[in-house]
Amino acid sequence: MRTLALFLIGVTFGGAGGFVYAAANGITLDGHDHSDPAHHGGMQHGDGDHAMLHDTPRDVDPASAPTLAVEVTADPMAGYNLHVMAERFRYAPRAASGPHVAGEGHAHVYANGVKLGRLYGPWMHLENLPKGEVEITVTLNANDHRPLAIAGAPIAASTTVTVD
Repeated sequence: MRTLALFLIGVTFGGAGGFVYAAANGITLDGHDHSDPAHHGGMQHGDGDHAMLHDTPRDVDPASAPTLAVEVTADPMAGYNLHVMAERFRYAPRAASGPHVAGEGHAHVYANGVKLGRLYGPWMHLENLPKGEVEITVTLNANDHRPLAIAGAPIAASTTVTVD
C-alpha cells in the first residue's frame, strides 16, 4: 500500500512539476512544420500536394528511358528475394526527396497493390507475403518520388509468385 501511495505522489508532483516547468519556459508540443524545407523539402503535405505529387508521372525521353525487369525467387531460409534489374538508372538514396535528376532515383515495391516500401538497390527480401497468388510490382521513381513514365505510362515491371 505504501509503495502505491509513493508512486501516486511521484506521478502527481512529477507530472505537475514537469507541466509547470514547460509552461514557465514556453515549451510547447507543436510537432514540426511540414512546409519547412529542412524537414521535408518544402512540400505542403497537409493540402494534398504531396500525395498528388507521388501520383503525377514524370515523363522521360523514350530514347534514354530506363528499362526494368524483376525476378522473385524463394529464399532458402524464409520468404522471397526480389531482384530488380534496371538499366540506364542509378539508385540515389542520398538524393531521396530532393529535386529530380535525370536517370536517378529509387524504386517503390508493391505486393497486390499495397506498397511495401522504397528500394535503393537491386535486391530486397520479401517477408510475410499473403498466402496464394501475389503480384509483385516495382516502379522506378524520381528523387521527388514521382513515378518515371514514358508517354504517361509508369516504368514498371511485375511478376506473380505463389506463396504457400
